[in-house]
Amino acid sequence: MGETFRLTLAQLNPVVGDIEANAARARRVFHDARAAGSDFIVLPEMFLIGYQAQDLVLRPAFQRDAAAALAQLARDTDGGPALGIGLPWREGDELFNAYAILSGGKVQAMVRKHELPNYGVFDERRYFAAGPISGPVAFEGGPRIGLPICEDAWFPDVAEAMAESGAEILVVPNGSPYSRGKYDVRVQRMVSRVTENDLPLVYLNMVGGQDDQVFDGGSFVLGHGGGLAAQLPFFTETVSHIDFTRCETGGWQPQRSTLAHVPDEHALDYQAMTTALRDYVRKSGFSRVLLGLSGGIDSALVAAIAVDALGAENVRGVMLPSRYTSDHSLEDAEVCARALGIKLDTVEIAGPVAAAEAALAPLFAGHDADLTEENIQSRMRGLLLMAQSNKFGEMLLTTGNKSEMCVGYATIYGDMNGGYNPIKDLYKTRVFAVAAWRNANHFDWMAGPAGEVIPTRIITKPPSAELRPDQKDEDSLPPYPVLDAILDLMVDRDASVADCVAAGYNRETVKRVEHLVAISEYKRFQSAPGVKLSRRALWLDRRYPIVNRWRDKA
Repeated sequence: MGETFRLTLAQLNPVVGDIEANAARARRVFHDARAAGSDFIVLPEMFLIGYQAQDLVLRPAFQRDAAAALAQLARDTDGGPALGIGLPWREGDELFNAYAILSGGKVQAMVRKHELPNYGVFDERRYFAAGPISGPVAFEGGPRIGLPICEDAWFPDVAEAMAESGAEILVVPNGSPYSRGKYDVRVQRMVSRVTENDLPLVYLNMVGGQDDQVFDGGSFVLGHGGGLAAQLPFFTETVSHIDFTRCETGGWQPQRSTLAHVPDEHALDYQAMTTALRDYVRKSGFSRVLLGLSGGIDSALVAAIAVDALGAENVRGVMLPSRYTSDHSLEDAEVCARALGIKLDTVEIAGPVAAAEAALAPLFAGHDADLTEENIQSRMRGLLLMAQSNKFGEMLLTTGNKSEMCVGYATIYGDMNGGYNPIKDLYKTRVFAVAAWRNANHFDWMAGPAGEVIPTRIITKPPSAELRPDQKDEDSLPPYPVLDAILDLMVDRDASVADCVAAGYNRETVKRVEHLVAISEYKRFQSAPGVKLSRRALWLDRRYPIVNRWRDKA
């Protein structure tokens, strides 16, 4: 090992519960890293079982399977570099979020996570006991490495204690899910740990989608002083070797390596949605999807995301016109399908809707037509789409945006039907912005074509559910720029009615939005999962009772 030390960063995508496959991935990395002369391989937090495994980790049989797989992995990786891998680890009555160091055919060290996050998407105190702050792991002839696990590195005391006990490099294995702006926060926090302790730091993050969360990778290495020495790509599996050399002062400094591009906000959001959808579909055992392609902005964007994630050959659109569907919508859906290269089928709903109305006519006699009849149309579409999903083995995607989910502007058992919603955490105004961004941008990781895949008219025309003559969304809702601004304050930032009014919004409008949000919780509770993009995603970060009579009296 001498005066150099090679660290292998395995920014990989595990599958929750597939312990054998995850261990096999670790073995393959081990063999490649050994051939590359690596001294220490680092895999992400909880890599052996996948993350987050939620209540799976509480099952004794699951814990035993993980422990057995770890022991076998230790035997299989004898005679090469040390390997670090995360897993749940039981000691007596306590279960730990742990990080095992394997070397010489056995577990040489076990680091236990000290700081357990219990906010937002995390509920680690439900599962794990807080471990003691561990000392560094020593490598013969090489550096002593401190291993603060994920949240441990967000607090100064853990890194400081490791530095004081002799750590020369800090290596942080993470399972840190994506949210908008989080990369900058990570870098800022890690730079603080570097400057506080005058130690280089390696931040290794997981990559890939798991249910409502997606891990963005974006791993990086900081040298003394906080300078960026290596930047791994986002949302991409990567195995990278980082060489450290001993300085004249005795410390270790990373050699400068490749600095991958850090995408802008729209690019990160879009790649988060495509990665999350791809992994949700494939990890669930599906290969193809379908969606109702209405000629509107939401379904067009979902179609583009699906094609970029899965390829046009695995995406099918279905137009389900009613007597209120405009010619423009029919044309726009066809143009969008052609631009994306997907098959578009048409299933008329006028007949089935008429049959449903006729069946209900004796019961509805004497009652005026109202929202009920509009919802019959939406639910008929949901029924016919689910029938196709069952028949052809295609996962149905639902296409409601965050604005609609917040105020209940969606029909339960109708257009809310589906197995996954890629744009669930995207406000309507962001839907427009991301659609325009996709038309103007194309990258190698997109399976779909370059150019205008969402027709301009879809982006510029007034949104409409087309469930009654000349219907527009703004007949029932405030203009989306106003609605989304109020929702951002009220939902994402917990602002009061008074706060929203003080920000310049009409009190009557704010109160109406608050009412719609409050009475729609039962819909959100039954909605399809969708990837977290913002700091306050519905359900993951915002959990409200379904039955709730409290209202802001301001």
